[in-house]
Amino acid sequence: MSDSGADKAPQVQPPEVQLPNVHVRAEVLVQALPHMQRYDEEVVVIKYGGHAMGDRAAAEDFAEDIVLLEQSGLKPVVVHGGGPQIGRMLDRLGIKSEFREGLRVTDEATVEVVEMVLAGSINKQIVGWISAEGGKAIGLCGKDGNMVRARRAARTVMDPDSLIERQLDLGLVGEPEHVDRTVLDAVLKAELIPVLAPVAVGSDNQTYNVNADTFAGAIAGAMRAKRLLLLTDVPGVLDKNKKLIPELSIEDCRRLIADGTITAGMIPKIETCIYALEQGVEAVVILDGKVPHAVLLELFTDYGAGTLIRRS
Repeated sequence: MSDSGADKAPQVQPPEVQLPNVHVRAEVLVQALPHMQRYDEEVVVIKYGGHAMGDRAAAEDFAEDIVLLEQSGLKPVVVHGGGPQIGRMLDRLGIKSEFREGLRVTDEATVEVVEMVLAGSINKQIVGWISAEGGKAIGLCGKDGNMVRARRAARTVMDPDSLIERQLDLGLVGEPEHVDRTVLDAVLKAELIPVLAPVAVGSDNQTYNVNADTFAGAIAGAMRAKRLLLLTDVPGVLDKNKKLIPELSIEDCRRLIADGTITAGMIPKIETCIYALEQGVEAVVILDGKVPHAVLLELFTDYGAGTLIRRS
């Protein structure tokens, strides 16, 4: 009996393989080239914090960005925060936090936890993420090599009734007084990526908890960084209609603070930006750290990812 078509097994077509569009990828690299050349051998300070630190996928994206920056010829310096992690550890240890005018008072017990969490677990976790992506990172804090000397932060508040300013005692909250770049220069020369915790020591040999934005601004100013990137939980500076302002000058920033457009927690960030610019940083960018690869979008594309602030 001869074979019939009905007796034959049906021909199975192999699934169509979707190959990546290599031409599109090549075009992306070509467009990134002038940006890479602009930042070649330049220091870029990136403040990493906010809720993006608690998201594993976002953390891995950030680590990939940092490694790619270093491999592209830039000199990234990472400064990190860790407020939510500190709060959780204080709760776990049963240490109650006192707040004055919305700011956490840092006493002796609290500053020990701050140093343990910032210079310990968080710092080494970020170093680990960068190492996992093929980078060579080293974790440090402001105490190492007397990198950052701090003084007790001086904060004032306005009494709503008398309209008289009064001093606000926040305990062991500090602000940078002097930055010695010797250690950072050596680390960058060795082609390592410094990851810095904002803990510093004062002339009184006291440990101080320094705001991460302020710490990053001081580091960027001392290093004459090409860029300071402040990764936050918002897209950037917003106008009164909650729309992103793509670019500002120092004069614009002061005007927007005066008219009430820039308020609350954005004010100290802007003050950090102004300080860094006045110290010689070319430009500062406030951007949303939750956006995947926000750092690469800002530095290596024409589109940017936040609010760019220049001297003029």
